[in-house]
Amino acid sequence: MTTLQASKQIDVRFSEVDSMNVVWHGSYALYFEDAREAFGAKYGLEYMTIAAAGCFAPLVDLSFRYLRPIVYGMPCRVDIFYRPTEAAKIVFDYEIRDTQTNALIATGHSVQAFMDREYRLLWYRPDFYTAWQKRWKVFQLEEANE
Repeated sequence: MTTLQASKQIDVRFSEVDSMNVVWHGSYALYFEDAREAFGAKYGLEYMTIAAAGCFAPLVDLSFRYLRPIVYGMPCRVDIFYRPTEAAKIVFDYEIRDTQTNALIATGHSVQAFMDREYRLLWYRPDFYTAWQKRWKVFQLEEANE
């Protein structure tokens, strides 16, 4: 199975930290969003590509696990990993690391469902997504048949 992953450097802004100089927990969702955008740009799965196919891909599940704080000025990186599924959803796992020590700071997970333009849930993978998965050979069976 092909592993698809991307990385995004985090530039911690002063406006993202609290009075303890620690990044506010809500910023982690933004960091994961930035990682999804970097992944989309790298692999051709941008939000505008999804929209052009007549779909939306809203988050339906988002979780974080904090291991240590991010403080202002700490150089960090979000690594995003695509988790293949044959269901009509996009699943990612995340790791935030200190780029100086490579220490793991936080982990996360997200699930995006597909909806059509009338906001109806799609129960089957849209054709563009199935084609995208085949292009990137995300399933073992597809690799063996090529």
